[in-house]
Amino acid sequence: MSEGGAAANGRIGIKVVVNGSIHEDKVEPRLLLVHYLRETLGLTGTHVGCDTTNCGACTILMEAEGKWRAVKSCTMFAVQADGRKLLTIEGLAKDGELHPMQNAFWENHALQCGYCTPGMIMAAIGLLQYKPEPTEEEVRKGISGNLCRCTGYQNIVKAIMQGSKQMSANKQTIG
Repeated sequence: MSEGGAAANGRIGIKVVVNGSIHEDKVEPRLLLVHYLRETLGLTGTHVGCDTTNCGACTILMEAEGKWRAVKSCTMFAVQADGRKLLTIEGLAKDGELHPMQNAFWENHALQCGYCTPGMIMAAIGLLQYKPEPTEEEVRKGISGNLCRCTGYQNIVKAIMQGSKQMSANKQTIG
C-alpha cells in the first residue's frame, strides 16, 4: 500500500453521515465510536459513562437497512459505523425548536443532573421507531438499558409517553 494508506499508519478511512453532515476521516481501528463523536467531531452531548454498555449514556441512533435503531457507542468501533447515518442528541433540534421528545423531557422535569438525559432521549426515540405508541410497560422495558441515578424514572416515563403522543400527532420520527 502507498505511504499514508491504511497499512502505513494503521489508520482506516471511514465515511459517515452524522446529524446530516458527511464526515470522512482516517481513524485507528480500535477507536470507539463514542470517542470519535466526542473527540474528532466535537459532539460532546454523547456521554461516556461506564464503557460497558450498562449505563446507556452513550446511546445514539444509527440507520441500518432504512430503520433507525438505538446503539451504544461506547462498545462499537468507529470503523463499524463506516457508510452509516448516525444521529446524536445535537442533531435532534431543528431551526432552534426542540424535538418533541426533548420538549417532553423539559416539560415533565425528566432530568436532574442531566448526565443520562441525551442517551435516555435517544433510546426513547429508538424505541418509538419500532413501537410508535408504546404502553408504559413497553417504555420501561425499552429504556431498561439506560440508567438514571437521580430521577427514579417516573418523570422519564411520563416524558416518553408524552413525547410519543406528540411525535405521533406530528407524524414525526427522526429530526
